[in-house]
Amino acid sequence: MTPKALMNWSGGKDSALSLYHVLQQKECDMRYLLTSVNDSFRRISMHGVREDLLDQQAKNLGIELVKLRLPETVSMEEYQTRMAETMQPLIGEGVTHSIFGDIFLEDLRQHREERLAQVGIQGIFPIWKRPSLELLAEFWDLGFKTVVVSINGNQLDTSFCGRILDRDFVKELPKNVDPCRENGEFHTFVFEAPYFPEPIQFQPGETVEKTYQFKNSAGEDLTSTYFFTDLIPI
Repeated sequence: MTPKALMNWSGGKDSALSLYHVLQQKECDMRYLLTSVNDSFRRISMHGVREDLLDQQAKNLGIELVKLRLPETVSMEEYQTRMAETMQPLIGEGVTHSIFGDIFLEDLRQHREERLAQVGIQGIFPIWKRPSLELLAEFWDLGFKTVVVSINGNQLDTSFCGRILDRDFVKELPKNVDPCRENGEFHTFVFEAPYFPEPIQFQPGETVEKTYQFKNSAGEDLTSTYFFTDLIPI
């Protein structure tokens, strides 16, 4: 029997390409997209994309969308509790596999697999360890198109925000920035894909700056500045 699966869907390029491979291989019954949403602003967490555009992606895919609704600020404990509450009915319906678009971060994959094992779920990582430029070449060749919706201002200039992620974009990236943003340098929104019946229409809005305070693993207080370009549905 084909295992039932959910896709951890961010709306960006890595999850989009991972989903493409899973759908092509036909080894899983893709039942759900799971996306974290900031409930205060009704936008995708970390990406800042409007919920309406997320809904359009799910409609184009024809896969049921499940939203993990989170407050603007959330502790790790509360996040884990809300995730468990969201996952429980999906597991009850027979979901046994969870798919991720992670590429290189060993500690993140280990954390995910440990959490999944506690509820009897197996993680699948379709693009794991593939070179970033190879992934991007495949992404473009397949007909995907994506726009950069947020950047880490500590690593990139604001001029990168709101641009289409194409070959020129990659050529202009600083050498210390991964072209697939695996270290959180930027986030994207996929608006055209080989499995979309039609492109998602939008126009770029204003770019806003937000500053976040946090502690690192050593307990030191740090500050990060992010820039978000609003996408307005047409």
